[in-house]
Amino acid sequence: MQPENNISSPLVSIVTVNYNNSAVTCDLLHSLVKNSYRNIEVIVVDNASKEDPTDSLKAAYPDVQVICSPVNKGFAGGNNLGVKAARGQYLFLVNNDTEFTDGLIEGLLEIFAQYPDAGVVSPKFHYYFHKGTLEYAGYRAVDIFTGRNSMIGCKEEDNGQYDTVAETNYAHGGAMMISRAALDKVGLMPELYFLYYEEFDWCEQFKRHGYKIYYQYKSLIYHKESMTTGKNSPLKTYYITRNRLLFMRRNVKLPARLVFMAYFTLMTVPKNTLQFVLKRESAHLKAFWKGIMWNLTHLKRNTDPCAA
Repeated sequence: MQPENNISSPLVSIVTVNYNNSAVTCDLLHSLVKNSYRNIEVIVVDNASKEDPTDSLKAAYPDVQVICSPVNKGFAGGNNLGVKAARGQYLFLVNNDTEFTDGLIEGLLEIFAQYPDAGVVSPKFHYYFHKGTLEYAGYRAVDIFTGRNSMIGCKEEDNGQYDTVAETNYAHGGAMMISRAALDKVGLMPELYFLYYEEFDWCEQFKRHGYKIYYQYKSLIYHKESMTTGKNSPLKTYYITRNRLLFMRRNVKLPARLVFMAYFTLMTVPKNTLQFVLKRESAHLKAFWKGIMWNLTHLKRNTDPCAA
């Protein structure tokens, strides 16, 4: 029986989503066994995998709580199922293709203790297969022209150049700790995205409620990257395109939004279309245009920047 919430060692709910990848999820669970912070509950949401992973997950981590969704609810929907079941004062949402390092949780909790305005905190990311190489040390702001942004430090050798606690524009969706108090005010992750950009939208909501997003260099997590969707799949092309437009519609005000739409129409559309045609990537071309058409056919879909 684990202790409940207390001041010095609050209960942390670790939530991850599994989809047809139980072996990778088990690797994550094995890394939790070696973690020094003990006051945790672990929740795995299975997003309608072909086979029930419960037995293998419990073999890896006997105390795990497995929630099996009858349908694939996507990244946001799957995480929200776990969040609803969580009891912790802090919730740590992690990708199933990550692995913990010792001291990870303690470092993140330190931010909430030191910064009362913290709503979400992400750790430093290294690539799992290239340990010592940075993936994430914070996020730059989304560019109003392109609707894209970039990770600070990405693919750089980690020589301590980003070893400073910093406010950042967005948390990394692969590992973000949220305080229960902030969550109660902001609400759940927006599920209309399904995959990609939902954590950016969520962070914008936290910021509109007066919270800040922090990067904690003392905490390190390893990321295997794109183990579920694939690094260059048509599914990814579709949701990146669809949700890039949706995010800008929901979170960028006029006239900046008009600037983005002009750039996207005059630059991005012809460039990507030509690129996919020349490379004979018909599946990606179809996915790209499908993502555009979704926005054109859902113009009345809730785009209120203050809505979830």
